[in-house]
Amino acid sequence: MHILIVEDDRELCDALRLQLKARSHTADCCHTGTDALYRAMKNSYDLILLDRMLPEIDGLSILRSIRQNHITVPVIMTTALDTINDRIDGLDCGADDYLVKPYAIEELMARIRALSRRPQAFAEHQRLSFLDIDFDPDSRILSCGQQERQLSRREALMLEFFLRNPEKTLIREQIFSRVWGPDGTVEDGNLDTYIYFLRKHLRSLESRTVISTVHGLGYRMEGIT
Repeated sequence: MHILIVEDDRELCDALRLQLKARSHTADCCHTGTDALYRAMKNSYDLILLDRMLPEIDGLSILRSIRQNHITVPVIMTTALDTINDRIDGLDCGADDYLVKPYAIEELMARIRALSRRPQAFAEHQRLSFLDIDFDPDSRILSCGQQERQLSRREALMLEFFLRNPEKTLIREQIFSRVWGPDGTVEDGNLDTYIYFLRKHLRSLESRTVISTVHGLGYRMEGIT
């Protein structure tokens, strides 16, 4: 999983990142509400670990903003505040879970595993659009204007993931997990091959939509003028 850790205690943040890395997760750290909101809006994460008390913008305000922008990433809110009303406030703002500091790393990992087992919040068969393209996951038909292309199942899964996260950087590990499954065995070059296929489809449709390489990280779907 690719996790965003939002924590103003830098030592705690670094310790959490190392613990998650040891359990085969990747994590980004940020220490202010402003940085956290920017990252949550621009990147695609599998989970956000969000401290409630932050400089610049507090955790509840960040949570409200991302939910108002229809970002459904699971959020575990962490705080030293331990009253029923504090927990209710966090959950009512859109948190999926709540941890009171100090907490054991094994409890955090158990909460992460529980959230990862939940079904996707979005409707799997909703038609998807971005700029000049339209995609029907049921039929696997990609269209642009009057032109259409039939995609393979793997191409369709990958395109759907990009269309649900337009203009966000999707790291390679996220794409592998979504398209081949969290336990799938696949050669690294297969991802680049399917990216090539999708780019070829988009070019043949003469679409303004492109899949750009974000060097060292992954790919991003965006538009060209």
